[in-house]
Amino acid sequence: MELFPVFFGTKSLNVVVFGGGENARRKVRLLAKTHARVDVIAPVFSPEFVNEFAGRVGFAPEALTEVLVSEAKFVIIAIEDDEPALEAALKLVRQYNLPMNVVDRPELCDFTVPSILDRGCVVGAIATGGAAPVMARNIRSRLEALLPKRTGELANFARGFRGKVKARFAEESDRRAFWENMLRGPIAEKVLAGDEDAARIEMDAAIEEGKTEQTGIVYIVGAGPGDPELLTLKALRVLQDADIVFYDNLVGTDILDLIRRDADRVSVGKSKGYHSVPQEDIHELLIMAAKAGKRVVRLKGGDPFIFGRGGEELGALLAEGIEAQVVPGISSALGCAASAGLPLTHRDHAQSVTFVTGHARNGQVPDLDWQSLARQNQTVVVYMGVGTAAQISENLIAAGRGAATPVAVIENGTRENEIRAYGELSELANLIEGNGIKGPALLIIGEVAALPEQFLSSMQKSLEIVE
Repeated sequence: MELFPVFFGTKSLNVVVFGGGENARRKVRLLAKTHARVDVIAPVFSPEFVNEFAGRVGFAPEALTEVLVSEAKFVIIAIEDDEPALEAALKLVRQYNLPMNVVDRPELCDFTVPSILDRGCVVGAIATGGAAPVMARNIRSRLEALLPKRTGELANFARGFRGKVKARFAEESDRRAFWENMLRGPIAEKVLAGDEDAARIEMDAAIEEGKTEQTGIVYIVGAGPGDPELLTLKALRVLQDADIVFYDNLVGTDILDLIRRDADRVSVGKSKGYHSVPQEDIHELLIMAAKAGKRVVRLKGGDPFIFGRGGEELGALLAEGIEAQVVPGISSALGCAASAGLPLTHRDHAQSVTFVTGHARNGQVPDLDWQSLARQNQTVVVYMGVGTAAQISENLIAAGRGAATPVAVIENGTRENEIRAYGELSELANLIEGNGIKGPALLIIGEVAALPEQFLSSMQKSLEIVE
């Protein structure tokens, strides 16, 4: 390990920064977030520099340089385009044998200033020893995306109960088990959601009860339309902290690969004409896993509350007193249409959009309000309509929708094996059959379905003009 990370307490820390340019300003911006006394030394400061940090750092005259350096814990040198001033600062800092960082001069540095992940009292540092600072920033950005915004508040919440927990649990192993369960359970989720009052009540009750077993919780998670990069940050965090995941067939392997490696995975998949696990049995599986103290994820394609039966599952869990949370996902309709360049609403073509299912319990087309769905200036999106496409088109045309109304069929939207087919309402069934579409697929009916091909044609004409 070339670098060894050390975190200084900043309440009694003195730091000196040499320089009045943009490099110095960036370093001061970091230091100004701490409790340290920060003194900046330069011949002149821009008004913007002074205004940004007025009252937060000291702008010292050069006459005080040696005094301030002698009181410092470490020094940052960010002098730009002034070699004599740089040499003088280096000589003075070395005289007092202080650790220093020299911006953009790694060969002169005793330490590096890392890329900092800041969540209040939770701080992380990523450094590459000056080899690739941009890489360090990229890594920090990825970690920041995974950590909830209120992670620092959760740490402070836990700190407030350390004394009570230590008094309640004599054995260190019991204390560790309690904290591990608390930080992964419903109490922590309430803190992260901003409901600290409810969390305190539950925390006091948990300490009094002396419970060290993990409390179960179920997350009903939307996996989005298919592309793993369209998964929400919260969904990713939950998947990587799950004990067991019950997933549907619509969830692709790219998303399943994001699940914590040692978590159990159970397929409860559904597809056309085949149900591997009845819905009532799925409810029972979720309840049993939660009562066993597990962090349970019910993973569904799209959004769990749009033709996903997530509402039924949530109701079953709450009826059993199980803690449950819903993690929304980008719905298949929204994600697949947008990815195809197909706006579901458009000022000139569609002032409303309606989502319907094309598959009733008996496998036939549902008894829908066809007159309403046939109105002009709207978009109709049909889920699970591949098998009933002929009946859907016939019913819409019979209700007054034009036979030439544009339609789009999108199979495996946002995935590598996506198929898009465009045509007219009267040929919907043939369009599906001719393109070998089996499902899962969305049927999009309305004038907006013609726009992707119009956009593509316009782009091609623009390219021809440029050439």
